[in-house]
Amino acid sequence: MIEILNSARLERARDSGALVGNILHTLKQRSTVGTNLLDIDQWAKEMITEAGAQSCYVDYAPSFGRGPFGHYICTAVNDAVLHGRPHDYTLADGDLLTLDLAVARGGVAADAAISFLVGKARLAESVAMIETTERALAAGIAAAKPGARIGDLSHAIGTVLSKAGYPINTEFGGHGIGSTMHQDPHVANTGRPGRGYTLRPGLLLALEPWVMADTATLVTDADGWTLRSVTGCRTAHSEHTIAITDDGAEVLTLPTQARFSEDAVSGSRKGLRP
Repeated sequence: MIEILNSARLERARDSGALVGNILHTLKQRSTVGTNLLDIDQWAKEMITEAGAQSCYVDYAPSFGRGPFGHYICTAVNDAVLHGRPHDYTLADGDLLTLDLAVARGGVAADAAISFLVGKARLAESVAMIETTERALAAGIAAAKPGARIGDLSHAIGTVLSKAGYPINTEFGGHGIGSTMHQDPHVANTGRPGRGYTLRPGLLLALEPWVMADTATLVTDADGWTLRSVTGCRTAHSEHTIAITDDGAEVLTLPTQARFSEDAVSGSRKGLRP
């Protein structure tokens, strides 16, 4: 299914997108050395609930996962890259953490992911990999405009990734989004320009370049969800939800000036509501 949003639903998409951006911004600030992944999941739950929104993950049970996901956010560390299921793990200095969050409010979903290094340690290879996914995401967004084809976006993303020397996996990539989290069209992270669905104003897409340092092969963790690099190498993942407009692409999942208070991530009902 491919949805085209009218102006009223696009406003709801902006609202959901700002919420996702703000939650991820807050969680990044709070994810420090000694933080447990289960704490991050709990904070996400509290902020989603505080905002009157719904998690897209808790009851999510696609064919590629083992039963309902059962958590509010994906937390992937080091060699984990996609669908990271929160578990009892304490972050260490230098860990590469990816947070991937999708929520819906007002009947429209938004989806975004960020990768960053925890603590003070800065491995040059990890920094470069994160920056490459961010540049690839920016290239995909720049290619998104009415009349463009999905292949144009895939080609723009893939060009950045391949020039940086990273193998590209095409099993998982970007996707349409709207009343549900995952919709058509699929947006592979490499492709041929001029191919695929033609973009129209009102279309929402979640673009998500992700790479593994030295392989394109994934392996599924024992939890039935977390996808890791088969070689154990580090990984990175960047994602934004965009709306196709008459003028190009509008990024919906950037954080706004609204921030959650400390109370909002400790169970109180007094937090800011973006």
